[in-house]
Amino acid sequence: MGYVFAVVGALGNVGRTMQGILAQSDIEIDGLVLMDVPDNAGTKVGWRGRECAVVAAEPAAFEAVDIALMSAGAEASKALSPEAARRGCVVIDNSTAFRMDPNTPLVVPEVNPEDLESHRGIIANPNCSTIQMVLVLKPIHDRWKIKRVVASTYQAVSGSGKAAVDDLFAQVEAFVAGAEMVANVYPHRIAFNALPHIDVFLDDGYTKEERKMIDETKKILDPSISVTATTVRVPVVNGHSESLNIETENPFDLEEVRSALAEFPGIEIQDDPGSNLYPLAINADGKDATYVGRLRRDHTIENGMNMWCVSDNLRKGAALNTVQIAQALIERDLVRVP
Repeated sequence: MGYVFAVVGALGNVGRTMQGILAQSDIEIDGLVLMDVPDNAGTKVGWRGRECAVVAAEPAAFEAVDIALMSAGAEASKALSPEAARRGCVVIDNSTAFRMDPNTPLVVPEVNPEDLESHRGIIANPNCSTIQMVLVLKPIHDRWKIKRVVASTYQAVSGSGKAAVDDLFAQVEAFVAGAEMVANVYPHRIAFNALPHIDVFLDDGYTKEERKMIDETKKILDPSISVTATTVRVPVVNGHSESLNIETENPFDLEEVRSALAEFPGIEIQDDPGSNLYPLAINADGKDATYVGRLRRDHTIENGMNMWCVSDNLRKGAALNTVQIAQALIERDLVRVP
């Protein structure tokens, strides 16, 4: 039996990536409905050798849809997702709208697929920086039990959308031309800079992005893990990088950690510093894996380790993880709204 899919926010960076991943997947897809804001209705998009016309994202458009991949922002998701679910459509939402709702599963399929069993028609896709981190933490936590994580991120501008990518290019072109570099998306220029400011600042001095990483990791993996984070935007087009300092409760052998990571689905080890081999954002771009390297012991604490992980934030950090959730729903016969 095939399924009718919808991609909501179909003309955005993540929406287009979702379409490409669906086109390459082996899921039995009987139809694809592309939704976007009303002004974009009628736009033609090619998919699997045929032309699809974009329709306005509104409740009635979900009537014949089995699975909707939502990437239209939190406000649109709050308005549309419950309406879609009422019409029997299972929604996988890429926004912040439902992530911390206790009744909504927050899922990375390699990490906590069992949480899908409790869905009520809406499943949340985690934050991009959280996804790649918990993927790496999972095999370590299962075997050595993680006590604390200190995360520092170096996040690409594509995470802010096409306007941020365009802004980076425009600033670089202005620099080459000797002209003024104007910041239109971020509070400061991003070209040749690093901004320790992703999303809004909260009362405790953390940003909302940092709070997402902390809270989502606890929900997905284990509420007992202590997590702190500093998130930084860097002048990279695509691919988020993270430095992770991990403290475990139980002693570990570093080579056993390396083996556990290498054997875990979705992770590839790139760790040969003598040959200048370590994960790079430019090499992760367009790839599905999360790459891990610079694995070494932290000698300042008893059971500590450091590592560097890199992933394509538009793929595993967003679109790919969403499609993998859909695949897991199908495999578990959960494409239904209770």
